[in-house]
Amino acid sequence: MTPFQLNDELLDRIGLLIDGQKNKKLKSLLAELHYADMAEIIDELSLERGVYLIKLVDSEKTSDVLTELDEDVREKILKELSAKEIAGELEELDTDDAADIIGELPEERQERVIAQISDESHAEDIRELLLYDENSAGGLMAKELVKVNENWTVLKCVREMRLQAEEVTRVHSIYVVDEKDKLVGRLSLKDLLNHPTKEPIKNVYIPKVDSVNVDENGEEVAKIMSKYDLEAIPVVDNNGVLMGRITIDDIVDLIKDEADKDYQMAAGISQDVEADDSIYDLTRARLPWLTLGLIGGLGSVFILEGFENIMTHPEFRSLFFFTPLIAAMAGNVGVQSSAIVVQGLANGVIKGSLFNLLVKEIGLSLINGLALSMLILVFGYFVNQPLNVSITIALSMQCVIVVAALVGTFVPIVLNKRGIDPAIATGPFITTSNDIFGIFLFFYIAKLILGF
Repeated sequence: MTPFQLNDELLDRIGLLIDGQKNKKLKSLLAELHYADMAEIIDELSLERGVYLIKLVDSEKTSDVLTELDEDVREKILKELSAKEIAGELEELDTDDAADIIGELPEERQERVIAQISDESHAEDIRELLLYDENSAGGLMAKELVKVNENWTVLKCVREMRLQAEEVTRVHSIYVVDEKDKLVGRLSLKDLLNHPTKEPIKNVYIPKVDSVNVDENGEEVAKIMSKYDLEAIPVVDNNGVLMGRITIDDIVDLIKDEADKDYQMAAGISQDVEADDSIYDLTRARLPWLTLGLIGGLGSVFILEGFENIMTHPEFRSLFFFTPLIAAMAGNVGVQSSAIVVQGLANGVIKGSLFNLLVKEIGLSLINGLALSMLILVFGYFVNQPLNVSITIALSMQCVIVVAALVGTFVPIVLNKRGIDPAIATGPFITTSNDIFGIFLFFYIAKLILGF
């Protein structure tokens, strides 16, 4: 299969067909495309042309197209569709995707759209999903699943499964519940086929089944599914009642969104933005951290002013030229340490006491600092730098590296324990704070050793 390639020639051709209202040719052209490819096309078209295609093609396809569109494009298109047209699209989607789309609408419009959905059960399921936090298991789950009662026979089970499967796009698992709809296990299709038709399901099903609570955080759900290599996981309430299921595609989307957010936070961007957002939105996202960097820089200026008397010592004035080096090493070490810790917290691999982790980081920073300090001494020898100055710089770098590593390790863990995203620590926060600590330690140690 040749990967789809969007190009200007195709966009121009589609644009001409739309402008000429060549609907038959348009449908024929779009029929061959995957819905994700069609979404890519609409993202590049004008709003008017995008809306034209959505209204032209059957909802069976365009409903999936809507889920793949860029959020900003989808928001604009939904504004151009009537409540009835949106409802027609939602009726073709699984409840989780439908709830995600309708959740982007203003509250006063949400109910008008839901009221236009002809399938009352589908509408009620969407209403229920809208009640959950979007990043919780309840907000991620879909109501569509296949479940059987433990008291049914194999024959009845097969009949009921056929009926339920009509409403489910993909059957990952068959869940078994009791008379109160509590999840008690899962059913293997192989076991089902290998048992007599009159055999009760309670003698066939597998009682062990992984599940998550509706209020479980989405990232925790992702960790569980990753750990056990699950394609889907059932969701239960506090009483163990089966509420829905989460499939791997929803978790992949969640992980991608979280990764994008953490990457931006690490780069010093305070909110979710994209390259094509307005200058105002981009400024709001970047300016707060740039302001923090400015404040940190001013702090460094005041620290340097406190040691300005070093300039009166011709022998030691060269220390000022090493200030950027010390600041850079402090920032780099801090970012390295915090990045490893943040990644470990995200993956759930950081275990044990904070003390043991800090001791390990101290050991690592001592080794790295010693190696780099030796390089400083070698450099000083070749440039005929006074030995006492080289020793001062080397010792200062060693201390700065240890402190920066501790800050980079400690801060993300504290933020995580206080419920703050630790990814915030890997950006300008760590860099700026370690710059200040580094410069202060450098000149303070130099003052102690050299006595200026």
